[in-house]
Amino acid sequence: MKYAVIADIHANLDAFQVVLDDIKQQACTHVACLGDVVGYGADPKACLDIVRGMNVPTVKGNHDEYIGADEDPEGFNDAAAEAVSWSRNQLSADDRKWLRDLKYFRLVGNFSIVHATLDAPHRWGYVFEKLEAAASFTYQNTQVCFFGHTHVPVAFIRDTGVRGGTYSKFRVEAGKKYFVNVGSVGQPRDGNPKAAYVIYDLAQQTIELRRLDYDIAAQQKKIRAAGLPERLADRLASGK
Repeated sequence: MKYAVIADIHANLDAFQVVLDDIKQQACTHVACLGDVVGYGADPKACLDIVRGMNVPTVKGNHDEYIGADEDPEGFNDAAAEAVSWSRNQLSADDRKWLRDLKYFRLVGNFSIVHATLDAPHRWGYVFEKLEAAASFTYQNTQVCFFGHTHVPVAFIRDTGVRGGTYSKFRVEAGKKYFVNVGSVGQPRDGNPKAAYVIYDLAQQTIELRRLDYDIAAQQKKIRAAGLPERLADRLASGK
């Protein structure tokens, strides 16, 4: 059994389609989604329709929450807030209800998924460093938990203490817990503009980060054509 674990699609259909093609080529048998299907990008309806049609375990991200609801987003910069307002108008009432109904946390087989943190998933805290990861480990009841939100792929490991760092592929070892950020499909922010997702091979007990080229210019063109802020298009090329 091989799970493709995807996060932070952010309405970037061009990146999402490349990732979906790779998921098939890698013979993944299942998919799990860590939220923020929408927001920032130019294709919220298309991306949401794909995720809904796949009928895969999905948790709620902060952009999903605010686009599904009617209240003003808290803590969003002007560009992100403008994208929230625009995205709401691209979705049906049923789409927005689907976003509202998503859970903050889910168990998927023998692992768990969350968008942000395990200690307070609804508060949208960021996990960049081991002290922040330690708070989530306190609430982690599975050996492996995958998260998103930062758009930066990093793996935290707890054994005698908590350590973390970047990764490409590693083996899950007995007696250790893992809190793993899978990066972003549609808006990487680790300085690498390639789309990111993870393959969790349960038979081999390996976690592998996949990075894929996609047509960045095509998504940038659509963002500009939609009248969304220029910054949302520009940042895709730098992965920041």
